[in-house]
Amino acid sequence: MLSERRLEVLRAIVQDYVGTEEPVGSKALTERHRLGVSPATVRNDMAVLEDEGYIAQPHTSAGRIPTDKGYRLFVDKLAGVKPLSTPERRAIQNFLDGAVDLDDVVGRTVRLLAQLTRQVAVVQYPSLTRSTVRHVELLALAPARLMLVLITDTGRVEQRLVDCQTPFGEASLADLRARLNSRVVGRRFTDVPPLVQDLPESFETEDRVTVKAVLDTLLETLVEEAEERLMIGGTANLTRFGHDFPLTIRPVLEALEEQVVLLKLLGEASESGMAVKIGHENAYEGLNSTSVVSVGYGSGGEAVAKLGVVGPTRMDYPGTMGAVRAVARYVGQILAES
Repeated sequence: MLSERRLEVLRAIVQDYVGTEEPVGSKALTERHRLGVSPATVRNDMAVLEDEGYIAQPHTSAGRIPTDKGYRLFVDKLAGVKPLSTPERRAIQNFLDGAVDLDDVVGRTVRLLAQLTRQVAVVQYPSLTRSTVRHVELLALAPARLMLVLITDTGRVEQRLVDCQTPFGEASLADLRARLNSRVVGRRFTDVPPLVQDLPESFETEDRVTVKAVLDTLLETLVEEAEERLMIGGTANLTRFGHDFPLTIRPVLEALEEQVVLLKLLGEASESGMAVKIGHENAYEGLNSTSVVSVGYGSGGEAVAKLGVVGPTRMDYPGTMGAVRAVARYVGQILAES
């Protein structure tokens, strides 16, 4: 276990390196921070931190920089989440409140996160597998053509056309709409199939084929939309950190193009707590020089998806964690009120 003084030295090294982009020496530390000890003692503490693998010397005669292990200890023990200022919180709320639908919410969230953190922002769409049915609407477009509209508690709206073999009357349509909603509203999408499987038998024989066609379309929609969707923004921000990537930024950009990689980085949406993956903790080799800060968002205290940012390991962790947490909270409020 490191002593409190050496933890303070590590905290100072991380803060200075993130702020200045330059390796940190003992003289600079004693000048900029009130550590209460001599430069010689700080040099000794830095030697211990280096032996323990928390800091490293990139060049001979240079100062020290944090390692992945050092950043990890900083995040776990030394870094508080920096709260956003009142103007920043108000700006977030005003920007997100103008959204007109779920696509707009996700798009605004990506732009906002990228601007606040100056990193790459990634936002996962709410998954239907973790959503519940708010309403099913059936509209007659022609005597033998219907439109099925599926509305979720997270604001997703899915529309599908249903072609019928025979005309379907308005009274039958209203009856089907009412019975369907009575069975599925408020239920998770994963629970829907067994709830509606016997519905055709409750209708007149001549209407059963159409009812089955509607149900088939509904269930197909659930299968089609099971695939997770993401939106990404702010990739150009990475060009500001070219020297933070050992050889080239290309592996990072290639990894960001892989949706499966990004989903794994964000983690399971059911985990609502904040997660910070640093450097080599990211399983994908192309992202070993980056850190990922993510958190779940949703309504009613349950995470239905995740959002986060990707940037170099030399990251303002307290500020980034505060921004990600604040944005997730506002997005959750919007979903709850939609």
